[in-house]
Amino acid sequence: MSLRAKIRNWLTEKFLIVIRKKQDFSVLGSFNVSFSRIIIMGVLSLSVIFFISLVLTRTILRQWFDPVYMETENTAKILMLSDIVDSLSVAVSQKDAYLANIQGIISGNGVLDKGVLEDSSANKPDSGNSKAADFRPSKATLSILDEFKSTPVEYSNPMEISGNSFAEAFFFTPIKGVLTAVFAPQEDHFGVDIVAKENEPVKAIADGTVILASWTLDTGYILSIQHSNELISIYKHNSVILKKVGEIVRAGEIISIIGNTGELTTGQHLHFELWYKGSPLNPQEFITFD
Repeated sequence: MSLRAKIRNWLTEKFLIVIRKKQDFSVLGSFNVSFSRIIIMGVLSLSVIFFISLVLTRTILRQWFDPVYMETENTAKILMLSDIVDSLSVAVSQKDAYLANIQGIISGNGVLDKGVLEDSSANKPDSGNSKAADFRPSKATLSILDEFKSTPVEYSNPMEISGNSFAEAFFFTPIKGVLTAVFAPQEDHFGVDIVAKENEPVKAIADGTVILASWTLDTGYILSIQHSNELISIYKHNSVILKKVGEIVRAGEIISIIGNTGELTTGQHLHFELWYKGSPLNPQEFITFD
């Protein structure tokens, strides 16, 4: 008998498998099998298992078996975080520009520019109690400042506010003294000057947050507080500043000491200003200083 015939007989030879009970050896069932059938069933089983495994590795088990999946997921997360960082960067730049312009108006220089900042930093006096802040505006801030330079700020017609706007508000007197200069916006004097005793403490007129605590060449040590209802109070020519930017102050809390700092001063006094929505107010309409 040839080898091919022997292989064919081996593959087609059938075997009877009988299933019996252990107790009485009664026949429960039987079936015929052959090596060819076993091989076919084995190949089909392996094919089914391979197909199911392939589907699982592409769907449910993909994160454990597909390295490209993890790389794609990490890339998506990186892009999402990058978008968040960009959004925060834009928001910070906008706030930086907003604060820089407010500080420029408060310091009496109109719109800030880099030269003014460098001059004020180079000419600030030494003090053991307070150090002048060194402002470095960002590129976004400088671009916005350049845009505003071409538009002069109009102060000739300050915003008129009726007493009812702050009817329910009670303002502390920042300092008791003699009023030596009144509110005169037509003469670029946007507040009042109060002369008081030496080393007299200056108090916050209402609750708020310090948004500026610095030194300028013209106004010396200056402090500004942001209150509710878009109201800002400004205190200039101090000898000592007792608060830092970002600190929360309460109404009547001591924030500085009266002084005679800055070039635009004729003696020891407090220059006090009130600004509402970007326009100066007459402090005498809301506060009594004597």
